[in-house]
Amino acid sequence: MKLTKLQGLTAILIFLSFLGMTQVSRAYDGSQVDALPIEDLRLFAEIFSMIKRDYVEPIDDATLLRDAVRGMLGGLDPHSGYLDPSSFHDINVDTRGEFGGLGIEVTLDEGVIRVVAPIDGTPADRAGIQSGDLIIRLDGKTVKGNSLDSAVEQMRGEPGSEITLTIVREGVDQPFDVTLKRAIIQLHSARGELLEDRYGYVRVSQFQSGTSASLRRQIEKLQEAAGEPLTGLVLDLRNNPGGVLNGAVEVSDLFLREGVIVSTRGRTADADYTFSATARDVLEGAPMVVLVNRGSASASEIVAGALQDHGRALILGTKTFGKGSVQTILPMNNGAALKLTTARYYTPNGRSIQATGIEPDIVSRRLQLSDQPSRSGTREADLAGHLQNESTDSGDEAGAAEEAERLQDRDFEVGEALNLLKGMVLARRQTG
Repeated sequence: MKLTKLQGLTAILIFLSFLGMTQVSRAYDGSQVDALPIEDLRLFAEIFSMIKRDYVEPIDDATLLRDAVRGMLGGLDPHSGYLDPSSFHDINVDTRGEFGGLGIEVTLDEGVIRVVAPIDGTPADRAGIQSGDLIIRLDGKTVKGNSLDSAVEQMRGEPGSEITLTIVREGVDQPFDVTLKRAIIQLHSARGELLEDRYGYVRVSQFQSGTSASLRRQIEKLQEAAGEPLTGLVLDLRNNPGGVLNGAVEVSDLFLREGVIVSTRGRTADADYTFSATARDVLEGAPMVVLVNRGSASASEIVAGALQDHGRALILGTKTFGKGSVQTILPMNNGAALKLTTARYYTPNGRSIQATGIEPDIVSRRLQLSDQPSRSGTREADLAGHLQNESTDSGDEAGAAEEAERLQDRDFEVGEALNLLKGMVLARRQTG
C-alpha cells in the first residue's frame, strides 16, 4: 500500500503488484541521518574496489551501486525495494486501473514468485492460474534470486505478446508450463446480481479509488430489481489481492456507522494514522456474509477485519493472505525511489494480521470460484433417458434449467453464504 500526501491530506494506496501499503514522502535530503558507520563504509569501499578490479568481466560503477542498494533493501523484508525511475512511474499506471500484462498479483516467497491471486477475466484467470501457485521460471529463465520488481517487469509487456510461466502447484507432482498472451488489463471493481428474492451478491475483485461508488451503484441496482431494500448481502472478496486502500476504507464505511476502520503504527509520526467510519449504512443494518480465501490480501483483509471486529458481518472461507505491513515510497533526486517497510496496520480491535491473516468466523474447505455447474452429485434428471415429469411442460423445463444455473447452485460458498443470511434473518425475526 502506498500512503501519499496530497494537498495536506493523507491518502493511502495499495500498490497492485507489490501488495504493500506505501507512503510517498519528500525527497531524501540526508538531514536526519545518524552518524555514518565509517569502518563499515570502508569495508564496503574495499569490496567495491575488489569487484571492480578482479571480477571476471568489467562492470560499471552505476550497476554495482544499484545492485548494492537492491541487496541492502532485499535483506530487510520481501516488500522493501529499490524502484528505478521506470518502476516508480509504473506505480501511477497501476493505480489508474489499466495496464498491459497478465492480470496476476504476485509476491516474493523464498526467492520465487508466489501467486496471490489472478484478477477476474484476465489472461491469468482464463488460463487457470491459482492462488498459491509458485512461478519458478519466466520464458525458461529461473526467477530465483531476482527481485520482485524484475519479475513483474518481465510479465508485463506489449498486448498480444506471449510469455511462458513454469508453475509449481500443490498437489501436482511436476512443474508445468502455461503460455499466456498479454492483454490490456482493465480492472472492474464490482459486479452484482440477485441470488433470490431480496438477497444480493456483489463481487469486488480489486480496490480502486472508484470502488465504493461502483459498489453503491451495484447495491442500488439490486434494490431496484428487488423492488425494495435488500434483506441480506453476500460480499465476495475471494482472490481479491488489494488495490487502493482509500477504496477499502470507503467500502468498509458503506456498512459501518461508527468506530475505527483501520489504523497504522510505525516508528515515525507520519506512520501513525487512523481511519474512522461515518454515520451511514447503505444496507440499513441488513445482515452480511463476507467470502474470503488465501487469495484475499491487503485491502481485502482491511475490509474483512473491520466488518468482523464491529460484528457487522460473518466472515466465511479460509484464512486470508496475511499482508499487514506498510511500505513508504521515498522519492530520490535521480527520479528513482525507495520502497521501505515503515509500519503495520491494525484492525479496529487492535489486531495485527501480518503473517497471520484474518481467521474466518466459519471455515469452508471448498473456496473455489467457478463458472461451471457443480458436479458434486447426480440427480435423476441427469440420467440419460429419464422419465419426464408429466406435469412439467417444455417451458417449465427451460425454467428449471435456468434455475440450475444460478450462482448459488454452481458456487458452493455462495450457496452456503445465502443459507447463512437466511438463518440470520430468521433469528432476527424470532428475537425481534
